[in-house]
Amino acid sequence: MTHSRTQGGYPPPRRRSTGRTVVATCAALAVVAGAGYWGYTALAGGSGSEDPQVAEATKELESFFTAWEAGDAKRAGTSTDTPDNAESLIKSVMTNLEPSRTQIKAGTGDKKTEGEVEVPFTVKMALPGAGDYSWDSKAKVIEKAGKWKVEFHTEMIHPAMVPGQTLALDSRDRAAILDANGDDLQSASLVGMVDEKTGKGTSGLQARYDKQLSGGSAATKSVVIVDRQSGQVVKKLTGTEAGKGKPVRTTIDPKVQEAAATALEGVKKNAAIVAIDPTNGNILAAANMPSGMNRALEGRYPPGSTFKVVTAAALLKQGMSPSDPANCPKFANVDGQRFENQDQFVLPAGSTFRDSFAHSCNTFFVNSRAKLGESTLHDTAEAFGIGGTWDVGAVTYDGSVPASTSDNDKAASTIGQARVQASPLVMASLAATVKAGTFKQPVLVPDAVKKRYEAPAKLDSNVWESLRAMMRATVTDGAGRALKGIPGEPHAKTGTAEFGTETPPRTHAWMIGYQQDQNLAWSVMLEDGGSGGSDAGPVAAKFLKNLTG
Repeated sequence: MTHSRTQGGYPPPRRRSTGRTVVATCAALAVVAGAGYWGYTALAGGSGSEDPQVAEATKELESFFTAWEAGDAKRAGTSTDTPDNAESLIKSVMTNLEPSRTQIKAGTGDKKTEGEVEVPFTVKMALPGAGDYSWDSKAKVIEKAGKWKVEFHTEMIHPAMVPGQTLALDSRDRAAILDANGDDLQSASLVGMVDEKTGKGTSGLQARYDKQLSGGSAATKSVVIVDRQSGQVVKKLTGTEAGKGKPVRTTIDPKVQEAAATALEGVKKNAAIVAIDPTNGNILAAANMPSGMNRALEGRYPPGSTFKVVTAAALLKQGMSPSDPANCPKFANVDGQRFENQDQFVLPAGSTFRDSFAHSCNTFFVNSRAKLGESTLHDTAEAFGIGGTWDVGAVTYDGSVPASTSDNDKAASTIGQARVQASPLVMASLAATVKAGTFKQPVLVPDAVKKRYEAPAKLDSNVWESLRAMMRATVTDGAGRALKGIPGEPHAKTGTAEFGTETPPRTHAWMIGYQQDQNLAWSVMLEDGGSGGSDAGPVAAKFLKNLTG
């Protein structure tokens, strides 16, 4: 078990209001708490007429309890016979427990001897992560040189403690989130955060699997007695029957995850890399820069020209061949809207469908829209699993390719614009589907997956074979030249996706692909990152080189 320790061994207490209302009667003195407390009640005397010594003793005890409730250890100490000792222990207890509310309720004072009054009392605290906790004790108030002081000793604060000990909160046995090797998963964006005060998961897998990881108990922390010097737990006061959490096992490959995270180091834009095993859909890596938002799995972006894999599949399904002639002019006009290639490049006469794909010619794909019906891209995307509801074991965005509503809408959709949306996970899965020849739904937490989504559409083997050849040509002869020479025979597609309303438009940078010699498909996305080939390409190259190094 571990404890969160800073000043004085544990985190400092929150400051609380000390405003209170005092009501006195001949038999009782009640103090009602201000903000942050339940309240304090002290009863003096025992037989209807108030003993002056009991009244004086109770008055000093009231000051002690009031200060203790407020977390004012120094002021509480001044009401005792050993101020420094009292201040030290009360400060330690309140610092460690950090109660959101405190109530100290006193019973009837009992005059033991002349100058000595004993008062039973109950302390009740609301403790973050541990719920309500209360205990009974007794305080002795003694008169010395005409002044009443609380006789301070450790057992008075809590009867189960002895000198040298204090109270603290101890986290329950929260289980770990593991990678594919059974070690602790090293990804802040995937793992998520746990609230230090409540012990509950607040984001990522920590939140999604909070019940499993914590053992299902509402109380995630225990009240314990610890040694003040060593911090070791001496005795557990609550939570002895707590269930033990069970680990969450993921498919993340630590080597691939580290390669992806390292590839993003130094990237100045928000960015993500996702890697998938095409044979089974296992997510091998999901890295984000910066950590926090899990844009790798949940981000929603126009995929730009990486979506031309789907458009090319639709055209191939219509009977086109990679070797068919394909004009690539500088501009394409659709009902008053002008489309152009990046930097307004053109391809020479005699260029083919393969060439237009490899160099990412927008105008060819826009001018090919007449071969496609209003729902053709939507239907073809279904063969890649896009737009379905995926059961991954984590929150994901699974893409959207709506049927076209106009000629302009269809034209923009052919190049991954308009209303086409995808996450880096979706685009890595798209590349994996090309390699495998069939959609395998991505999975992150296998034990949590009840039913994997199955693609409602299929593509012929010749379509997959042509796509593979065209993605290889992108690396050897086209816009994916940043991967040229990298071992493993990478196949790829670049993408530069426009967004916003600025002129010229800002762009996300994409590159997706897979390795021929290993079970690895991947996507790289840089928000507002420039060009797919020149900006996302080097990051993808760094990722793949990290894996071969």
